[in-house]
Amino acid sequence: MIEEGHPGGGLNYPGAGSTEAGTAPAGYGRVLKEAYLGSGTTVYRHVADGILGWELQRRAGLRVRAGSPRAAPGVRVVSGFGVGPFRLNAPCQVVWVHEPSDLDGPQSAGFGYGTLPGHPARGEESFEVELDGEGKVWLRIRAFSKPANWFYAAGGPVTRAAQRHVTSRYIEGARSLAAEGTSQ
Repeated sequence: MIEEGHPGGGLNYPGAGSTEAGTAPAGYGRVLKEAYLGSGTTVYRHVADGILGWELQRRAGLRVRAGSPRAAPGVRVVSGFGVGPFRLNAPCQVVWVHEPSDLDGPQSAGFGYGTLPGHPARGEESFEVELDGEGKVWLRIRAFSKPANWFYAAGGPVTRAAQRHVTSRYIEGARSLAAEGTSQ
């Protein structure tokens, strides 16, 4: 569990686990971003380990405090961005995980986490790396969300721009993980 500054309470949105199937509850904005990362099992496994070890969030510029060094169902994590008194904390809980298989061939690995009270949004986000049948490696980010309250709803255009910016940083982070995987 996260101890310092973590609000109590459980997931604060309907449809927990929906990003695993690529669905979203009615009334929630959706995001789907995919990016080609390279090819080969080594690249896939390196990116999978980075995703499951919170490295994607760190490379996106977020401060990460997690109840476990690796994503697992039920683990709570607080991502923070900003500086000092202007830091915004975003508490979440992991709702599903796919570990990489020891077998060769098509597969995916990653996790989805949902928002907890204190997060500026209500919803879920997932991060998956896929190794397809041709050996190509893809990143897939899915999310559904809406503002947690009127204050965040009032900042709609700014909030959406911030989400697009962080998503692009996740993609950059995955590309750097993939590049490290090719140099091993």
